[in-house]
Amino acid sequence: MRIRHYKLLTVITVIAVSVTVSSCKKNLEPIGQVTTASVYKDFSNYQQVLAKLYTAYAISGQQGPSGNADITGIDEGFGNYLREYFNSQELTTDEAQIVWNDGTVHTLHDMTWNNQCEFIRAIYDRIYYEISLDNEFIRNTTDAKLASNGITGADLATAKQYRAEARYLRALSYWHAIDLFGNVPFVTENDNVGVFFPAQKSRAEVFAYIESELKAIDGDLGAPMFSYGHADKGADWTLLTTLYLNAKVYTGTDHSTDAITYANKVIAAGYTLEQHFKNLFLADNNNSKEIIFPIESDGVHTQGYGGMTYLVHAEVGGNMNKNDFGIASGGWSGLRVTPQYVALFADPSGNTDKRAMFFTNGQTLDIKDEYTFTNGYAVTKFSNLTSGGLPGSDPTGTFVDTDFPVFRLADVYLMYAEAVLRGGQGGDLATALTYVNAVRTRAYDGSTSGNITAGQLTLPFILDERGRELLWEGHRRTDLIRFGQFTGSTYVWQWKGGAHNGTGVDDYRNLMPIPSTEMINNPTLKQNPGYN
Repeated sequence: MRIRHYKLLTVITVIAVSVTVSSCKKNLEPIGQVTTASVYKDFSNYQQVLAKLYTAYAISGQQGPSGNADITGIDEGFGNYLREYFNSQELTTDEAQIVWNDGTVHTLHDMTWNNQCEFIRAIYDRIYYEISLDNEFIRNTTDAKLASNGITGADLATAKQYRAEARYLRALSYWHAIDLFGNVPFVTENDNVGVFFPAQKSRAEVFAYIESELKAIDGDLGAPMFSYGHADKGADWTLLTTLYLNAKVYTGTDHSTDAITYANKVIAAGYTLEQHFKNLFLADNNNSKEIIFPIESDGVHTQGYGGMTYLVHAEVGGNMNKNDFGIASGGWSGLRVTPQYVALFADPSGNTDKRAMFFTNGQTLDIKDEYTFTNGYAVTKFSNLTSGGLPGSDPTGTFVDTDFPVFRLADVYLMYAEAVLRGGQGGDLATALTYVNAVRTRAYDGSTSGNITAGQLTLPFILDERGRELLWEGHRRTDLIRFGQFTGSTYVWQWKGGAHNGTGVDDYRNLMPIPSTEMINNPTLKQNPGYN
């Protein structure tokens, strides 16, 4: 069984959050019974408090797997950060289509959502719940607070590192906020605790804040790979690379040169490509030297029906064998891919490019019926088996050990190449080609037969290659928007716009709506164009 930095906790009860998330009526549940002052007087609590900030991405409540949710208004399994981030980033694209008919979930892939979609509300609330946790920790670990609580010596140095990690997590969630919602409410540790209406900041303003935070914490974060699962300098530089690559969408100004600068820092940090692609998505992927920053999962200590438990179970159905995925049930028969995604592979069998992880036995390529699992190719990417073929640690075979790779080296290689192709300075096409072919050589199981030439390295190729490499890893919606192919009719996939063969949708759907509940709670907010 793996030892994680949060393994100390089964039920976390040490944080007393005394601030609402983004408005005066946010639907949050209290986290603990002890007072903030008593928690931060004792340094032995700090790691446990920090653990909650990390595990809030992976689990949905205070006890697991259900029964004491962090947010209300939605089933606890649905109200999970990773689950709803996946749905926002993947279910809205060619990479994922869902069978189930829970609430308004089908409006995501059909791109017919509105401001009352409970799944959009869930990711919005999770983002701001995370930010509120981070703010509380940051507020209580200033130099003055640490001094007043008698935190000194090695404990003081560690507390400063923890504070930098909390600032990283807040920056990550604010990036999610501006990427999904554009202009968003903004609140930090400097705001007074209590009832108030946070002001809505522009996307460009929050972009600048995220950028400044990530640069400011660099000196206090641990070195790259100092402790798996912790935010470190490598994670910091990777988020900056991602932020800069998308800067033109967020601010109107290209930052490709900055993207290259930080990609170079990540690439020089010592990460290495995993030898076998499949091993990145197994129950012992915490051993990988490619994963830069994960959302960690543990079948005993992070139990819930969202996160990686959702991704492993929802991909399994039809004729798929549960034993091939290390789970006890036959799967939840939920997620498949569209034929347009399958077409990214010249050979979808997986015999050449190992990233073509499709299950086709009993499955049709065409998704004629959205509500039939055997319509559409299934995916075999995530598994609760280890690289040695053993199932994860949960004896019931329900909850999984597989970590979610938020950022990994192959993504950075492809971002570097894209930034060079977009005219960024500080890189070159020859190096970009080397990085892309390293990714492809691994995909072809060590063979160079799939390598490309300099003339084939184009922006359209990069978009397709990111699709092949990063399926279901939370990038597709953002990538399609950056390439101008998410809305409109330039690129359509089955059931885009609610039509079997796909149809164009209006450009306002490049942003999600601010949920109607939030508009009511905070009357100072302005809704995104196109939504009532």
